[in-house]
Amino acid sequence: MYHVPVMLNECTEGLSIKPEGLYVDVTYGGGGHSRAILGQLQQGRLYGFDQDEDARQNIPEDDRFTFIAQNFRYMKNYLKLYQSIPVDGILADLGISSFQIDEPSKGFSTRYDGPLDMRMDRRRGTTAAEVVNLYSEEKLTEIFRLYGELINARKIAYRLSTSRNDQPIQTTSQLCELLRPLARPHTENKFLAQVFQALRIEVNDELGALKDFLLQTVDVLAPGGRLVVMAYHSLEDRLVKNFMRTGNFEGEPVKDFYGNLICPFTPITRKPMMASEAEQESNPRSRSARLRIAERRSA
Repeated sequence: MYHVPVMLNECTEGLSIKPEGLYVDVTYGGGGHSRAILGQLQQGRLYGFDQDEDARQNIPEDDRFTFIAQNFRYMKNYLKLYQSIPVDGILADLGISSFQIDEPSKGFSTRYDGPLDMRMDRRRGTTAAEVVNLYSEEKLTEIFRLYGELINARKIAYRLSTSRNDQPIQTTSQLCELLRPLARPHTENKFLAQVFQALRIEVNDELGALKDFLLQTVDVLAPGGRLVVMAYHSLEDRLVKNFMRTGNFEGEPVKDFYGNLICPFTPITRKPMMASEAEQESNPRSRSARLRIAERRSA
C-alpha cells in the first residue's frame, strides 16, 4: 500500500462528482483518491498528475484515466494539450506521502539513514545536500525561519555553515546528529521534522508550485466546479485559505465600485475540515490535515 488516503469520503463528497464530469487529481500518489473518484464516474474522465516516478506503479487499467508525470504547476498546459478545459472538479492532497517518507533513498525521513536528496522529481533540481552545503548562512537562516518556522533559525544556519567546512553533510543521519543538540528538551522529533520540512519546501519550490497551481484553477474550473485542497502545515493552508476567500495570497479583499467582493471562488467550508477521531487514531498522518473546499463562481 503506497499510503492510506486521508479524508477519502470528505474529499469525494467535496468534489460533488457528476457521473459524466471531468476531474483532476493533481497529487495522484498511491491513487487512493483517484480510485474513489473513478468509482463514481460513468462517462466521465479523470486526469492524474504526479512528479514522483514511483506513482506510476499505481496507475489503474481504466480507459477513463490519464496519468500525467508532471508537477501540478503545469496543470493548465497539459489539460489544454488534452483539450480538457474546463473541468468540473480539482483535488489536491498536498504534502508528502507515507511511502515517500518511509523510502530511505528519497531522504525525507528523520528516522532512516539515506542520502540528503528530498527531490520529489529526481529527474531534475537541487538536492537538499546542495542546499545545506552550498547556500550562504544568510540564505539558510531565511529558509529555516520562513519554511520551518524555527525560532533558532540563525543558530541552525551557523551550525551548518561552520560544520560543512570540515566535512560535507551528505546524509540524513549526519544532518540529524549535527542539529539534534539545538533542539529544546523533549522537542527533538518536532524540531528535526521542521528542519526537514524547510529543506523539502526549498528543494521542491513547494509554495511557488502551489501558488502557480491555485492561480490556474481560475481558468481551468468551470462555473460551479469544485476546488478541494488538503494541506498539512500552516504555510500551505494559509495560502489556500486566502486564495479561496479573496482570490489572492495576501488575504486582502478586493471590491468593485459598488462594494462587491471580487473573488473567483465561493468558500464552501468556512473553517477547515478535520479528520474524525477514529481516522486520526488509525492513520496518524491525518492528524495535521486541513481540508478546504470552494466553488468556482460564474465569470
